[in-house]
Order: sequence, then structure tokens, then C-alpha cells
Amino acid sequence: MSRPDQRKREGKISSDQIGAVNLEGTSPQVTAGQLAVSGGTSLSQEAETGSREFRREGHELDRAFSAVLARLTGGISPAALSMAYLDWACHLVAAPQRQIEIAHDAWRCARQLAERSLHFADPNRSPWDLIKPQANDHRFSKPQWATQPFNLFAQAFLLGEDWWHKATTGIRGVDPANEAVVDFSLRQLLDVFAPSNFAATNPEVLDKTIRSGGENLVFGWQNWLADLKQVLQPGKASSSAEFVVGKTVATAPGKIVLRNQLIELIQYAPTTEKVRPEPILIVPAWIMKYYILDLSPHNSLVRYLTDQGFTVFMISWRNPGAKDRDLAFDDYRSLGVMAALGMIGRIVPDTQVHAVGYCLGGTLLSITAAAMARDGDSRLKTITLFAAQTDFTEAGELTLFINESQVAFLEDVMWERGYLDTTQMSGAFQLLRSNDLIWSHVSRDYLLGERANPSDLMAWNADATRLPYRMHSEYLRKLFLNNDLAEGRYQVDGKPVSLSDIHTPMFVVGTLRDHVAPWKSTYKIHYEVDADVTFALASGGHNAGIVAPPGQPGHSHQVRSKAADAPYLGPDEWLSTSPRIEGSWWPTWIVWLAQQSAAPGAPPPLGTDSSTELGSAPGDYVHT
Repeated sequence: MSRPDQRKREGKISSDQIGAVNLEGTSPQVTAGQLAVSGGTSLSQEAETGSREFRREGHELDRAFSAVLARLTGGISPAALSMAYLDWACHLVAAPQRQIEIAHDAWRCARQLAERSLHFADPNRSPWDLIKPQANDHRFSKPQWATQPFNLFAQAFLLGEDWWHKATTGIRGVDPANEAVVDFSLRQLLDVFAPSNFAATNPEVLDKTIRSGGENLVFGWQNWLADLKQVLQPGKASSSAEFVVGKTVATAPGKIVLRNQLIELIQYAPTTEKVRPEPILIVPAWIMKYYILDLSPHNSLVRYLTDQGFTVFMISWRNPGAKDRDLAFDDYRSLGVMAALGMIGRIVPDTQVHAVGYCLGGTLLSITAAAMARDGDSRLKTITLFAAQTDFTEAGELTLFINESQVAFLEDVMWERGYLDTTQMSGAFQLLRSNDLIWSHVSRDYLLGERANPSDLMAWNADATRLPYRMHSEYLRKLFLNNDLAEGRYQVDGKPVSLSDIHTPMFVVGTLRDHVAPWKSTYKIHYEVDADVTFALASGGHNAGIVAPPGQPGHSHQVRSKAADAPYLGPDEWLSTSPRIEGSWWPTWIVWLAQQSAAPGAPPPLGTDSSTELGSAPGDYVHT
């Protein structure tokens, strides 16, 4: 991922820091709230920069061409990919000793494989004696893969994959971001040719084909046709009669107490006679439907919180369309978090709020909290972040293609439609775990003729959302590309915000196998804020690690608290020294929340007189 150049680090203005997005062809209006400037900048410099931005925004023909090209490349910028491979190839050509090492590795692998193939039937030779699959690679985990010749096929593939990894990494002079792009993209290409993806080289498929008389291939063909129909009908989520919003998922009772053009605010009904006086406001990400935190009753975080005596409010974001292309990132703060806090203040006056943010919602909450702290707004009692990043320098493989070329390419794609489509969103996340989410699906559904048992989490995952053009462009540029929030350049109401202004106690949850928000990235909050931080590292991934109700097997977590004035502890040392607790992290969080809350009392009213006609949960926006 490209990092800001030295001029940006010194606080000098660049065209990427202009928030104005002009779509009508008129002269751009540059305001203080649209500039990310630290240090002195003259008005003439601002005007010149604004003019450059306008010229970049006005190339409709170039944008249209890029949008057409994106359909052929899967949304990947050919220029960005080419520059990465050119960087790698040029440095490899200038490294003769490294070339010799790579050639020697290839000869060694070929010799070992040839020797092994001559004795593949030798019963004294153990399987996986050349190379073993990595711990997170489950493609060859079944016992059939230990038999010959399938074990030889798998080892040959793994040797080739390992050789290419060594050939594309460790070359002196290659930019680390370009190296990661080459390694990642080649791995995606190689995964296509894994022996597990073909019926003739997959012993599981051959075994089932023989036993079923080929019935699995018939079912696989039917599954493929059903999925093809789904692809040809974009925008229609696959329906499940078992998991229906408002009937079997998103069923916690409550009322809509606020509706504006961007959100519905849900207030959930109490389930205990007495509740803590401080309500909880949950800010989910708008790249997902809110009800991941209110799935089936047995794994609903909302129900768990209300059963523990808390009043819960939840934001439900409206799914934007083409007409919402000009919604800005700050609109989600003002029309979302701030509007919700305003309504909560009317229902529960003179009371501080426990604020919770999940994923991108946590990033937004952090920005909001920093701005409130700067302005002397003390309505937040505590802040809880679920798998949320505030520093994007180590944001995992999702950032591999976040550079100027790729962002500009993606902006052109969004410019045509006015939003980022659901298929592009889900496709990007699937690539991060392609073996688990793509190729295992191919093998199971099309070759074995099976379908995974439906679950509420799968049904929620299919209920995808869109992202408006301007918001996503600002998000990518200001946060991912320039890292403005962590480096003190992000502006709210024309003035920069600093996370160090936050003194509110925080509970931060990272997940161990998170491919979207790696836990070491979320851990950086320790040295960004001036507050007491309790950090919990949960087992599982970005979703399953958060939706971890008590009583389910396989959950564990580590937790440790750090006072604001305590010395910083690095993530590796934290991991090796923090106590591990078997079971869900939810009860640990409840204990922490109770310690930050006053004694229980009578529950507040459900909404206000003016909100009685807005309807009941889950509301209307969740269906958009």
C-alpha cells in the first residue's frame, strides 16, 4: 500500500486531501471543512489545488473507459498490478545471485519430486515427507489425501506454490507493498490449479462418485446452475425460508424512535425489571446489515445485553442507491452517530451513554469521540470497539491494492453507478480467504454435490449492502491511503481531530484470525488515545469472533487492562503474557460495563411522543 509522501507527512496540502467532489461540471467550492491541512497554506495554494482536483474529477470519458475496463479486470487496476510486477521483475533482473538461488530452489524441488514419484508406492515412505500443508490450509486435510497418487499431486502443488512464494519475495530493493501484491496475486492464480479443484485429482470426489454412481456430479451441476442464475440476477440476495428478517433473525422487540434520510434508530424493549441508567448505543458498519448483532435469539448480542439489564439502542443504516452518490463520510457522523445521541438524550436526558462501534462503525465512532472530546462534549461514558481500526498502516491484505492508481480506478467504477456494488464488496472479502470461501465452495457444491447447512450468519452475509461514491472515496483516501486519522490530519467541522483527546475508558476487542481488521492493527489504540484501555483478543475471525455467545464450544479470549499512564506493552509481549480465559468474551465485557455503570433503576420509556408512529423493530431500512 502506498504511503503518504514526505510533503504530506510535513503537513503540506495535496490534491488527495480535498474533500470537494464536483459532479456537475461547475466551479468547485473549497471550504475549510473540505481541506485536510496542517500548517500554513495560502489561499492561492488552496485555489490551485482545488483547480487540480476539479480537472481530475472532470474527465468523464476517461472515467467511462475505466468503468468498462473494470468489468474485464474484476475491479483491479491494470496499471497498479503492472507497476507491482515491473518493480519485482526489474529488481530480479538486477540481482544475479538471487536468480541463481531461485534456479537452485527450482532444481532442488524438481529433483525431490522426481525421486519421490519413483517411489510413490513405497509403503515405508510417510506422506507429506516433502512438504506439509500450512495449518490454515484445509484443502488436503481429509485422510484420502494421504494415499497415493493423490498425496504426490498435493505435494507437487504445494512445492510449486512454495517456490513461487520464495521467487517473489526477499528480492532486495522491491517496494514491500509491490512485493505483497505480486505474492498475493500469484497465490490467487496458483490456487485455481490446486488438485482439490478437479474431479480427476480429488480423491474425495472420486470416492463419492463411485459410491453414488455419479449422483454427486448431477447435484453439483444443479448447484452450479442455481448459482449462475443468482449471478445473472444481481441485487437479489439468495433467499432462505429458514432465516427471514423480522421473523427468525433480527427479532429482538423494540421501536423505531428516529428516522432520517440515512438511519433508523432502534430502541429495544427491556427484558428486566430494572436497568442500568446509562444506555448503550451500537454503531454497526454500513458495509453490513446491523442485525449481525441480532441474529437468532440464541446468538443475539442485543438480547444478551437487555437480559443483563441494559437499555440498548442500535443504528440501522439505509442502503444507499445512485441518488445518494454525494453522501459524504461526515454525513454518517452527523446524520448517524450525532443524530442518534441527540434522540437518546431526549429519551434518557442528562445521562451519559456507553457507545459501541463495530468495524467501520468503530472507526466512525472513534472519529466522533475525538471530535466530541475536542469540543468539550462529555456525553460518552465509555467507548467499546469491535474489530475496528484507527490506524491503517497495517490493515492486512485488504490494503494490498489501495494505492493511488487503484483508488482512482475504483472511483471511476463508482462514479458510473454512484455507489460500490455489493458483488464487488463481497468479492474483495472472499479473495482474502479464497481457499475457505471460494475454492472449498467449488469443491463442495459442484464436485461433491453438497450444500453447506444454512445458518443465520450465512443468510446475513448474503444480505449485502452498497457504499455511496463520495463516502467510499473519502474513506479510501483519507483513512486507508493517507492515514489522516492516525496522523492527526482528519478534519471534522473544519478543524483536525486527535485520538489523543479521548480520555474516556475504552474496551477494545480484536479477533485472532481477522482478515479485515488484523488484531495487531486494532491493538494500536493503546498508544493513540489517552485513556484506560481494556483489550480483549477473541478467538475466531472478523464475524464469528464477535458473534460469540456464552455456552457455544470453541470460544476463548485473552484480556488485559492498561491504565492511561501505564507503560506501553507491545502486541507480541501482550499475546504471550496476557491470561487466557476459556469461553466467550461477552461476560467479561458485561463485568466491565457494570463497573462503569451506576446502580440499576426503572427502565426509560420506549421512544418519545413524536416517535410513536415510526413502527417497530426491525424497521424499514433493513429491508432496503
